[in-house]
Amino acid sequence: QVQLVESGGGSVQAGDSLRLSCVASGRTFSMDAMGWFRQAPGKEREFVASISWGETVTNYADAVKGRFTISRDNAKNTVYLQMDSLKPDDTAIYYCAAPISYGGSSFAPVQLASYAHWGQGTQVTVSS
Repeated sequence: QVQLVESGGGSVQAGDSLRLSCVASGRTFSMDAMGWFRQAPGKEREFVASISWGETVTNYADAVKGRFTISRDNAKNTVYLQMDSLKPDDTAIYYCAAPISYGGSSFAPVQLASYAHWGQGTQVTVSS
């Protein structure tokens, strides 16, 4: 019943920026944490960032700390991923996701297994 739709991907040069958006519907968006994952060709899906629904608790993968920023606008049912200083290693399909269960206002899981609802993904390609 949860629907997630990502947008904002594209092809950019190293050092450029992109902002991804994920619009959620079919649930009480403000009561759930949200996460971003990515998957490169031939690689497993990996955690990128997560954000709690209440308290401003965020988590980031080491590979993106200092470059990516996750945020949300509950009034718009939207989660964002601002990506700055993009590198070729950031090339992947980016997915937004919602957790399996509620874990509290400061809950922002980083494990793939904690998420049950996934968007279709948006492609990000970064060239040198």
